[in-house]
Amino acid sequence: MPTVLQLVRSVVSPLTRTRVFRWCAPRVLPPVERAIAAVSGGRVQLSALLVPSLVLHSTGAKSGEPRDSALMYTPDGHGRAIVAGTSFARDRHPGWTYNLIAHPDAAITVRGRRMPVRASRITDDERDAAWERIEAQWPGYRAYERESGRVVRLFLLQPVADAHHASM
Repeated sequence: MPTVLQLVRSVVSPLTRTRVFRWCAPRVLPPVERAIAAVSGGRVQLSALLVPSLVLHSTGAKSGEPRDSALMYTPDGHGRAIVAGTSFARDRHPGWTYNLIAHPDAAITVRGRRMPVRASRITDDERDAAWERIEAQWPGYRAYERESGRVVRLFLLQPVADAHHASM
């Protein structure tokens, strides 16, 4: 039997693929997420009301400066997180994907807890399985890939025990 959360996701997820949402969300959601994080000390994310969410702390690919990105993630069932660079179906990869390619050692904050991670690209032969897991959590999410006209970059974030791997 579906949970209330699954029912809400199945109703809300089609709305997130509309043109209005794709235009509005990249402009409105990041500042709202930053404001909520500032008020809550990073313990609350708006997106986390519907899906597992994290803040990715990466290093700028060109600038070398610290960068934070609020992202949906999907647990892989082995203690790791899958993140997809959908960028609301825009035709460009989001900046954080370039950052992880250039600097795979990063950190994430989940429910106020920060931990170092190492990012690796999900290979072509693992993409369908990753997308299946993502869409079990958020129905139709892969439509962003089709609508963007590009192959969305998928990453696996593996926690690392040694904190010096993810200096931020």
